[in-house]
Amino acid sequence: MSVHDSVLELIGRTPMVRAQHLDTGCCELFLKLESANPGGSVKDRIGRSMIEGAERAGKIKPGDTLVEGTAGNTGLGLALVAQQKGYRLVLVVPDKMSREKIFNLKAMGAEVVLTRSDVAKGHPEYYQDMAERIARETPGAYFINQFGNPDNPLAHVETTGPEILEQLDGKVDAIVVGCGSSGTMSGLTAYLREHSPNTEIVLADPVGSILAQYINEGTLSEKSGSWMVEGIGEDFLPSISDFSMVKKAYAISDKESFLAARELLAKEGVLGGSSTGTLLSAALKYCREQTTPKRVVTLVCDTGNKYLSKMYNDYWMLDNGFIEREQFGDLRDLILRPYAQRDTVVVKPQDMLITAYNRMKLYDVSQLPVMDGDRIVGILDESDVLLHVHADSAKFRDPVSTAMIASPEMLQVKAPIEALLPVFEKGHVAIVVDGEQFLGLITRIDLLNYLRRKVN
Repeated sequence: MSVHDSVLELIGRTPMVRAQHLDTGCCELFLKLESANPGGSVKDRIGRSMIEGAERAGKIKPGDTLVEGTAGNTGLGLALVAQQKGYRLVLVVPDKMSREKIFNLKAMGAEVVLTRSDVAKGHPEYYQDMAERIARETPGAYFINQFGNPDNPLAHVETTGPEILEQLDGKVDAIVVGCGSSGTMSGLTAYLREHSPNTEIVLADPVGSILAQYINEGTLSEKSGSWMVEGIGEDFLPSISDFSMVKKAYAISDKESFLAARELLAKEGVLGGSSTGTLLSAALKYCREQTTPKRVVTLVCDTGNKYLSKMYNDYWMLDNGFIEREQFGDLRDLILRPYAQRDTVVVKPQDMLITAYNRMKLYDVSQLPVMDGDRIVGILDESDVLLHVHADSAKFRDPVSTAMIASPEMLQVKAPIEALLPVFEKGHVAIVVDGEQFLGLITRIDLLNYLRRKVN
């Protein structure tokens, strides 16, 4: 065990794990844990490569401003390297990026500019175009341009490709990759063409991206869809892209991606991110289609720690229709957190208001049922707390019973959905009961999510 002088020395040399519990058909599936990089993703490799390449070329020096647009982990890799080397970093990110990533970027000193995720290249608010404009308008700024920077794929020519062949003794039949900036794919293509030309590269692409159709049909669509997986999929061909060794592509839905990532954690103990789920889903499809044994590699692109509020959050998955609960055909179908499953956050009448306030903050809710045993005796929302304590903060130590609305209006479970609207018009939350049994709460957003899922 050696001692290192910088976290930058820990980039690369990531471990390889053979899957033991996933259904891989007649194939062996190997997982290269890029999540083990110090910044938590494969993009640490290109962050170091692109900044050090610019240094070697004399384009930047410590203290300069670097600018980049990133929809995924490239920003984190750049932030890690920029922090250690003394650069100011401005990142333009689309608003679908997880909160954990944004918090991480800011904690490392990066300046984050949020922009729209529902616009395509050419629109002034498209994240890459906005980053290029900021760099152009900022005196002395350097635009990293991962999508056109040759030091992006070079990182994988010099490190990722050699590591994979070394770890598997040169015996690799296929590698399943995703494509965002195309650096991983293009770098592996350049390396394998020379050192392992019989290795097949398989593309995993989110549904909505144009790349799977381009590979499988030779058609380059001018219109892309939208997807929730972060960091991969494209609506154009990056200038550094090399698809020459990619003979097959799988279009993977968001639902398949998120469920595959959750399965990876449940069966192999590997906590991967959303793009990892896309790659894993495609890799499993590929493996199960084979009739002869093959050695297949895919990447755990980043750690799932960055997605705990999203695909590893059951409520988020339910909200977005990616996992299902039993349907009853009544108001129970709209209750996100059923009380019977102990999912509802509650307080007791004798609890202090400070306890209620802390639970509202912790669970990001604005109202709490007040329960005496299994009987609902009131409802407490943030306005009730505010009105009670605004003149005297010491009243935070008063019991909940002094501020709650006692005997609130309730809806029977068989009431029509239309019965929710008068409740919401009064500014209340719907309390759903079956007889006297409390079932749970329905909020405006619960109704909106329910209606949106019906459209799907």
